[in-house]
Amino acid sequence: MVAQEFTVDLNKPLVFQVGHLGEAYEQWVHKPISSKEGPRFFENDIMEFLTRTVWWAVPTIWLPVVFYFVALSIQRGLTLPQLATMIGIGIICWTLIEYSLHRFLFHIKTKTYWANTAHYLIHGCHHKHPMDGLRLVFPPAAAAILCVPFYNLIKLLATDSTTPALFGGGLFGYVVYDCTHYYLHHGQPSKDPAKSLKRYHMNHHYKIQTMGFGITSSVWDSVFGTLPPSSGGKSSGKSS
Repeated sequence: MVAQEFTVDLNKPLVFQVGHLGEAYEQWVHKPISSKEGPRFFENDIMEFLTRTVWWAVPTIWLPVVFYFVALSIQRGLTLPQLATMIGIGIICWTLIEYSLHRFLFHIKTKTYWANTAHYLIHGCHHKHPMDGLRLVFPPAAAAILCVPFYNLIKLLATDSTTPALFGGGLFGYVVYDCTHYYLHHGQPSKDPAKSLKRYHMNHHYKIQTMGFGITSSVWDSVFGTLPPSSGGKSSGKSS
């Protein structure tokens, strides 16, 4: 007997459906639906509410936290030149984390039920519905949980006075990333570099999903060989 191919019903909550796609999930999730109205994820209203985040929640919640950690490093004796250096290093480290997460975690290939489900929640939903404005930035509760191991890792590697500034710089990099990401999808930039960044990121969504993982810049794509061909070149990636 030949197993019947599973079909996702877009009119029903999606999260617990997509796992049934199996190996077909990879192809399905990279065929975007460009509607500004996002799908329903869960039947439960509370769970559904937790998946939606307005973009301005990110700077509103996290910029005061950035200022707190920067002030903490000043309080612990860091000079202004040292402070600026540590913040800069933190921002640079974030850009590498941004690239690495996007390339190696967000674009991992899955085929089992729970792996497909987890991937859809983490990033697949964004590729399937790239214009869903309430699921473009990272939910603050989830971000807060992830901040703990990142801070503890920095604490192991840095001094007592530099740890807060490094963490604050990285967190500021994250805020810039999430706000930039939202703008690239919903803004209409008319001048570079924003116009080129938007074109670069839309190319990742609609033409070559296997390249162009940088959001705030293409530097790490260039370093690690994932820079997509120019718009005038021949596309070698997976079409969606």
